[in-house]
Amino acid sequence: MFAAFALHLQRLWWRPRLSPLTALLGPLAWLVGTVAAHRRATQAAAARLPVPVIVVGNVIVGGAGKTPTVIALVAQLRGWGWTPGIVSRGHGRVDATPLLLDRQTPAAGVTPAAFGDEPVLMHRRTGAPVAVARRRRDAALRLLNAHPAVDILVADDGLQHHGLPRDIELVVFDGRGLGNGWPLPAGPLRERASQIWPAPRPDGAPAPARFIVVNGRWPAPPALALPAPPDCCWEAERRLGGVVDLAAWARGEAASAAELDGLRGHAVLACAGIGDPERFFSMLEACGLRIRRLPMPDHADFDPLPWPPSTGEVLVTEKDAVKLVGRALGATRVRVVTLDFGLPRGLTDALQAALAAPPAPAGAPR
Repeated sequence: MFAAFALHLQRLWWRPRLSPLTALLGPLAWLVGTVAAHRRATQAAAARLPVPVIVVGNVIVGGAGKTPTVIALVAQLRGWGWTPGIVSRGHGRVDATPLLLDRQTPAAGVTPAAFGDEPVLMHRRTGAPVAVARRRRDAALRLLNAHPAVDILVADDGLQHHGLPRDIELVVFDGRGLGNGWPLPAGPLRERASQIWPAPRPDGAPAPARFIVVNGRWPAPPALALPAPPDCCWEAERRLGGVVDLAAWARGEAASAAELDGLRGHAVLACAGIGDPERFFSMLEACGLRIRRLPMPDHADFDPLPWPPSTGEVLVTEKDAVKLVGRALGATRVRVVTLDFGLPRGLTDALQAALAAPPAPAGAPR
């Protein structure tokens, strides 16, 4: 019953106005927003690290496209001549101590249980070293100590983790926008909407450069407008790249757009354990596929398998694929659908300029 109530509440979050139920939760939302604003205002400035740090995060709960943004950003940084590393919390980890995932990590130990599903996927897609820890600063120091050639860090989902210093913040939204614009539990925000473009810190600490990327198109009216300067906001370029058998994907083989086209008109089961499964399903349908939907909770462990043993073919996301590699799948053919995610040219120009700029003076936005 609680799960059904939570699902109903989350659906209400994405309406442009409060419902009677979410209005009742307004006082709790005010408290959450006040605590988040106080934490942001009073958190002592973290000591800088020896390399620049770009934090990729969001202000809405659930997935918004942070992982494909990190993957695309790492590729872009390499194109500019940087040697990036990645730090992350590692969702679902029980151990709080830093753990390093790199090319020397034994294959048997590279599991979502040890590192989290998203860190495993980011390392698989980029080859960059990834360090995970409850305290992102500890992860950063672990990675830099092990890989002295790394000269820039990309932090996955660390926007509200103020103990990690940062030079640039990249805030990711998806096509759902701000929903009703309220903090939890009345709405989907982790902090007040006004904090999306925060004022300079009262202690005069240097302000990181902040940019916003929308993973899709910002919702049309009557949805709430994005409370940030238009010249600091961009819409990302995203499309499905193709499909590849799970075993071939695990070996690093590329997905085939032709095979994805070959599925047009075919009825197939699509399963997704991501923040917004409907986004994945809608993209498949836009490619001409006839799908049966099987949405799963974000970070679902797929144990046991959620589809009947008689299922002939299943399409999954890459985030889900990392939890299926090496599993007994019976007669079911699991195929992985990849995502092509490109950073907009205006955003890459702005990022490159921010990386080239000297550190901002105390209290001044960049």
